[in-house]
Amino acid sequence: MKALFFLRHYNDIDHVTPVIFKWIKSGHQCDVVLIGSATFRNDYRIHYLESLDGVRVSHIREIFSKLEFFKWRLQMFLLTGNVRRLFLLGSLAQSAAEFYNEEKRANLWRRTADLLLTRCFGDASGGVVAFDWVERNSVISIEWIRTLIKMARDRGIGTVSLPHGDSPHANQLIRRGERQVGPDNTFSNAGIFDKLVVPNELCATRFRPFLDDQSIAVLGSPRFCEEWLAKLAEIMPPSPIKQSDSQLKVVIFLRKANFTTFWEEVGEVVQMIAAFPGVELIIKPHTRSGWKQSLTKDKAITRLSNVSIAGDDAHSVHLMNWADVIIDLATSVVFEAVRMKKPVLAADYLIAGRSVIADYMPETELRCRDDVYEKINHFLLNGCDSFYLEAHRQRFLKEMLDGPDEAVLSSYVSLLEQSGT
Repeated sequence: MKALFFLRHYNDIDHVTPVIFKWIKSGHQCDVVLIGSATFRNDYRIHYLESLDGVRVSHIREIFSKLEFFKWRLQMFLLTGNVRRLFLLGSLAQSAAEFYNEEKRANLWRRTADLLLTRCFGDASGGVVAFDWVERNSVISIEWIRTLIKMARDRGIGTVSLPHGDSPHANQLIRRGERQVGPDNTFSNAGIFDKLVVPNELCATRFRPFLDDQSIAVLGSPRFCEEWLAKLAEIMPPSPIKQSDSQLKVVIFLRKANFTTFWEEVGEVVQMIAAFPGVELIIKPHTRSGWKQSLTKDKAITRLSNVSIAGDDAHSVHLMNWADVIIDLATSVVFEAVRMKKPVLAADYLIAGRSVIADYMPETELRCRDDVYEKINHFLLNGCDSFYLEAHRQRFLKEMLDGPDEAVLSSYVSLLEQSGT
């Protein structure tokens, strides 16, 4: 069977690549079309996919003519929420979109969608198209995605929305400006697909207000399942992080800039940990909005000899392998560390939220600066073994990562097969 996978950004690549790997391993074929930055052509996971028989990887600009790509990109630009939020540029984009209205835009959307579908599937019926979770604030126009999904259905092709992440928060109000609990319209476009897949029930609650139960499948985490972690260890590039003889190596993963974070106290924690003899600390900015985070520009921190800022070439896997202890501000990347039994300290007091890590495993929670000091001191004196209460960790793995069947990737392939017939 043939599949057409669209990938937009780092998170899509991180979470959907395992599904593509298993799809090919199961004897199928696919096209992978990158519709975000062309720099992702250089991502090591994309290189791995290109090495597989039965996979054709292309950036969308390589498929469209230069003129067609320019028109397609310009229409996307007019409708992008990030552009609309800019005062002067947003007003111009709004006016242009009103003049060049949906009816006028439809012809280009249909033409480009037809080209992609015909290129992948030809005249055959059957097969499946897969996007990630398409959210209301996506940089890829929902108008275009709706057009492509409708045209795929008209050809007898199934449509599926796959996870591009997980839910590191146990509560709902986590971003600046959020003040009311209730259905989040960010996820309201999920209903355009035949099936939406989530790793766990916590993620499913985001989408249930907008979908019926038959439209949602809870299948576990492709990114953090054991089968993919074993393959990831084989394909990841050499680590750029220098080996260290420090007694305790600590990594802090930062969140996206639009989540509420108490940066002054994060800085205090970094300074305090750095003052312990024998400790080395790496700060990992968020992959997409690290440049917006004040901590990485704080000279009082960047001048510390035992503190460094991770570069873009240091992937989370590299940092996880290097670290003895991970401090988390509610990011799903640390789920891998839990799988590895490496201590994760859930710094919930540094954020306006409740992390899933602390919710499932209370022994991980940092509630004040004293907790940070005592945990780091304990690790220095006693080592990092026997950190988790194993019953807590096992419940987390079962409910958050492993899904109803620990053969997670096979479950994803089965769903795609069913959707494509």
